[in-house]
Amino acid sequence: MEIPVIYRDEHLMVVDKPVDLPVHKNDFMPHDADYLTKLVGDMTGQWIYNVHRLDSKTSGVIVLALSKEVAHELTLMFERKEVQKIYYTVVQGDPGEGTFENKVLVKKKSKFKKPATTHYKTLRTVQTALSHGEKLNIKLSYVELRPETGRWHQLRQHFAQNHFDMLGDSHHGDFTLNKMVTEITGIKRLFLHAGKLAFIHPVTREQMEFEAAVPETFFGVLNQLEVGV
Repeated sequence: MEIPVIYRDEHLMVVDKPVDLPVHKNDFMPHDADYLTKLVGDMTGQWIYNVHRLDSKTSGVIVLALSKEVAHELTLMFERKEVQKIYYTVVQGDPGEGTFENKVLVKKKSKFKKPATTHYKTLRTVQTALSHGEKLNIKLSYVELRPETGRWHQLRQHFAQNHFDMLGDSHHGDFTLNKMVTEITGIKRLFLHAGKLAFIHPVTREQMEFEAAVPETFFGVLNQLEVGV
């Protein structure tokens, strides 16, 4: 699997992570399964340090450190909320613009919740002919997200809690709608993409801004499912 490199210097790398690829190895994976730090390590011949989380089902821009010292500095920057992150998603309904501040679960099968903040802005809404149960002619929206915190599945939890389920979310979302969309479009994925990342370089102190283009499937699904009003 090829990993698109957005930027690389002697201290760090920024790549566009493919969908359905874990960032690092975990106990639930087969011993020979691919994961991002392994693939980038094989590609560069260097030890790769992960400094922030991106769910395996989420695609997009992620920064990786090439030394323990830089990894430490970048990790602290994420913890201090000094890194600006922008995500894009397709959700059920029309959330408009605002901020979600509901507490979210800290991990799978946990009952413990922590505060979380997600700012959002709807960029496009389409009417569809999709209906199930009491939901008639479901709207779908393309939304920009700016999380302040980085909790487990924070974005997915926030939108599910507020009844704007992310398309393709098999954990918190609308499973019936997901199945209908896949049957019509042939696309099966979580519609969540890390689009932009900005931070001060931990060594050179330059302002760095990186972008990974939103997959065309996001717009293709909206265009395919939109019906005239």
